Amino acid sequence: MELREFFHKDAIELELKSNDKDDLLKELIGLLKLDEKSEGILFKMLKRRENLGSTGIGRGIAIPHCRSLVVNRLRVAFARKSEGVDFKAIDDQPVHHFFLIVAPPLEVSNQYLPVLGKIAQFAKDPEVPKRLAVLRNRDEFLDLLEQKGV
Repeated sequence: MELREFFHKDAIELELKSNDKDDLLKELIGLLKLDEKSEGILFKMLKRRENLGSTGIGRGIAIPHCRSLVVNRLRVAFARKSEGVDFKAIDDQPVHHFFLIVAPPLEVSNQYLPVLGKIAQFAKDPEVPKRLAVLRNRDEFLDLLEQKGV
């Protein structure tokens, strides 16, 4: 399983406009192109998950994730906010890079946790935050995933 196969160009945004956590989550959810009701449900689910503890894992990276009936298969998105946003990350630093993962409650392929693990592994690479910061286009993001072999 390669992470690259889960990301589609239309779910990659290299310059988010939002300046606070809630608006940023809504903008991230928007990348999945769901209907308005589904977006609202997903926002509530992600907020509930964030209230348990921030998904900001440090080094400028957050991985908001949840299971929800609003999707019928695993969906992922990546977005960047150059200036960074206070996401209550574990290192108390602003978050610049966001990986959204949403999966249905039951999935035959059971990819949710492996994908979450692969993104966390990718994020731990010391070179990754610097490389994500200088991406010029979506293809460069996809190429980086391939180069890192995750």
